[in-house]
Amino acid sequence: MIKTRALTKRFGSFTAVDDLTLNVRAGEIYGFLGPNGAGKTTTILMMLGVLKPTSGEMFLFNEEFSHRRLDLKQKIGVVPERHPAGMWKWITAREYLELFADLYRVSNFEDRVRHLLEKVNLLEVENKKISNFSRGMIQKLSIVRALLHEPDILFLDEPISGLDPMGIKMVRDLILFENREGRTIFISSHMLSEMEKICHRVAIISKGKLLAEATMDTLMLKAAKDRDIYIELEHIPGGLEEQFKRMDFVLDSYRDDNTLIVKVLKKGDYRKIIAKFLIDQNLIPLKMDEKFVTLEEAFTIITQDNVEKLVKNRGGT
Repeated sequence: MIKTRALTKRFGSFTAVDDLTLNVRAGEIYGFLGPNGAGKTTTILMMLGVLKPTSGEMFLFNEEFSHRRLDLKQKIGVVPERHPAGMWKWITAREYLELFADLYRVSNFEDRVRHLLEKVNLLEVENKKISNFSRGMIQKLSIVRALLHEPDILFLDEPISGLDPMGIKMVRDLILFENREGRTIFISSHMLSEMEKICHRVAIISKGKLLAEATMDTLMLKAAKDRDIYIELEHIPGGLEEQFKRMDFVLDSYRDDNTLIVKVLKKGDYRKIIAKFLIDQNLIPLKMDEKFVTLEEAFTIITQDNVEKLVKNRGGT
């Protein structure tokens, strides 16, 4: 659905996006992650035809895309990172949505707008002026506007910025619902805990360069140095930690009250071996959990590792 090939954007001597190649598949929620100044918004603006690339190619729906392709733009919905201050505050929320429904020739406006406004808890305020809306309400209204014409691709740049926990859940549920309806969703956000809950695949960029692109499981496995297995027992006999430490796949073992924590190599599933060993010792595991690297931890590890390589290659300290 979305493909870039060696996409590059320079502003004078500064390279904001550097030789970026991405491939977003139809029907997936694709997370686009990176620290501040990484080039995320610049990339999205090029994908939307707002900025012209210095070099490289972009494809939407398997067709070459440029700012002139209005036919392809009609199939896109966009929620920008920032909304023009004061631009729409003189009209009501419903008038705002009616304007965009006319632009996109939305035939089922009444049903569509009611459905979307109910999803984000704005139906009761549809006739209030936007000037009375909070930042979070404007953010939710922007998402409704972007979905009005049932786009095939939805671009979201920091879509949950300014939302309270209830608003975040509403938007998350709406994103998942629209994705189940077949929409491809490209989402950039600093809220990594939310991205971990909804994304099928993610890309991480830094200084305009792609550092990683993978499924959530693959990315976390790539970032992990090891894994921790938490085993809850009625009691932990003396010397059990040392017995585990002698196993080939165990890096460390220690106790926390009645929980034994076994640090193992990241490759392989050792839970059956551990369970059998304990049972042979007449110890019955009450609970066994495995702690994986979170997306936030993976993001930090991958970004930091690449920054250190960059500094080393440049001869820095």
